Amino acid sequence: MHYSLFKECWNYRTNMLYTNYLIIGSGVAGLTYAVKIAQRFPNKTVIIVTKADEHESNTKYAQGGVAVVLDLVEDSFKKHIQDTLVAGDGLCDEAVVEMVIKEGPQRLKELMHWGASFDVDESGKLDLGLEGGHSEYRVVHHKDITGFEVERVLLQQVHKLSNVTVLPHHFALDLITQHHLNITKSKNITCYGAYVLNQKKEDIITIKADTTLLATGGIGRVYGNTTNPTIATGDGIAMAYRAKAEIKDMEFVQFHPTALYNNKDGRSFLISEAVRGFGAILRDKNGQRFMPIYDNRAELASRDIVSQSIDAELKKSGDTHVFLDCTHLDINAFKNHFPNIYQECLSNHIDVEKDWVPVVPASHYLCGGIVVDKNGQTSVANLFACGECSRTGLHGANRLASNSILEALVYAHNIYAYHTANPPNPNYTNIPDWNYEGTSIPKEYILIQHNIKRLQAIMRDYVGIVRSNGRLTKAARHLDLIYNEVEELYKSAKINTTLCELRNMVNIAHLIISQSLEQKHNKGGYYNIDNVRTDKVSWLKVRL
Repeated sequence: MHYSLFKECWNYRTNMLYTNYLIIGSGVAGLTYAVKIAQRFPNKTVIIVTKADEHESNTKYAQGGVAVVLDLVEDSFKKHIQDTLVAGDGLCDEAVVEMVIKEGPQRLKELMHWGASFDVDESGKLDLGLEGGHSEYRVVHHKDITGFEVERVLLQQVHKLSNVTVLPHHFALDLITQHHLNITKSKNITCYGAYVLNQKKEDIITIKADTTLLATGGIGRVYGNTTNPTIATGDGIAMAYRAKAEIKDMEFVQFHPTALYNNKDGRSFLISEAVRGFGAILRDKNGQRFMPIYDNRAELASRDIVSQSIDAELKKSGDTHVFLDCTHLDINAFKNHFPNIYQECLSNHIDVEKDWVPVVPASHYLCGGIVVDKNGQTSVANLFACGECSRTGLHGANRLASNSILEALVYAHNIYAYHTANPPNPNYTNIPDWNYEGTSIPKEYILIQHNIKRLQAIMRDYVGIVRSNGRLTKAARHLDLIYNEVEELYKSAKINTTLCELRNMVNIAHLIISQSLEQKHNKGGYYNIDNVRTDKVSWLKVRL
């Protein structure tokens, strides 16, 4: 943002910023909306808050691509819709599915117009990939780093806009609602902006906004072993939950079937779905191919089926991982399609031409979240949500591979279109500064780290791929102890990012556990051995 515009936003006397459009998160969802709204309203100000540097988001690590119907001879919208509905296992909103899929080609065209580069075949046409759950080749990709390419292009566009300010290393603490204004009798909850921690200066600023967009990504770090980056602590959903927004379908956590079994820092390297689409085969340690036993689509079954099948094999054998066999594939073609995956395997002393790749399911994607309508509106006035933190109805009980970037592009556009037709009213509300009274610097940060590890162990051991009422009840009981400790510390300690992330993860864990206990049907990515079901995954109860 130009200095003159930034100066207009800042009130030095009260440590307060004012902006027309506040965006929390710098992934594909937030950046797409920022580009569109800033271009449309050059005299309005846009602030993007992101807790790491501007490049760090779930988008950056997305390998697969964008699922979109481009070949209307071999493919069709109807087929893509049907594949999405099958994966969602009866819980998708069909109107939303149709809207997202039919808008897909136009949103992809815009992305390419901004400069996004996708792989092409020898004839110069887009090289469409096949992934699990898809009936046709329709996934547009940039090697095996599609998300990185999308992020690059969007940030490039953002930097061209003089009315956009990106605030890296700023952590959103809480949404500002009537609760902070001591208004207790209001029936309709309204968002007035957010309190934000400047992590480098260690002070808290108030950002007052006409409208706020949550685009904060996923919750993977709640499980510890995850394909998500370490920033994925469910911050946006937790803030929305505390602001009394409607949160739904949190039990539907998607585990990616094939994360590289080599846990270094909690983030597991993802072996893309497209590798199985390319012909890779899953085997147990004895070389037995097991997926045809569970589903006639074998390795190309949807992620919930493949993850649950691997989990069943591991419980049966007592092993820690299975193997992905790529040794029969054309190695030169593999290197061309998956250069990043090939190099990551080599760095772990795995030569995919000769060696099987050890893999295990890892927390990957949340299908639920903050409930929004087709315009991205939440149940809280002036608060919108987009991307993985939102629950749109597209994914139902299980996300179809490569539908997530598509969803983010479509909903970012819809929110932009809504705000174009319905500009938000100026926010004239008087907002108090953050209250530091009675807080001090915590003497033992080790307690925070200890509780993070306790929380992650609870979620992995009791709230994983296959659950039971008994394990969920025990998880809730253990979580209560952590919650009480964290809340006591939060009230007395000076705010820091790690403590707030832990607090958010406790909120997320509570939502996953409580909504899992409420779910009486096994659907998509959710399986509870105490629930009765007689269709596609009934074999799990017999084998466990």
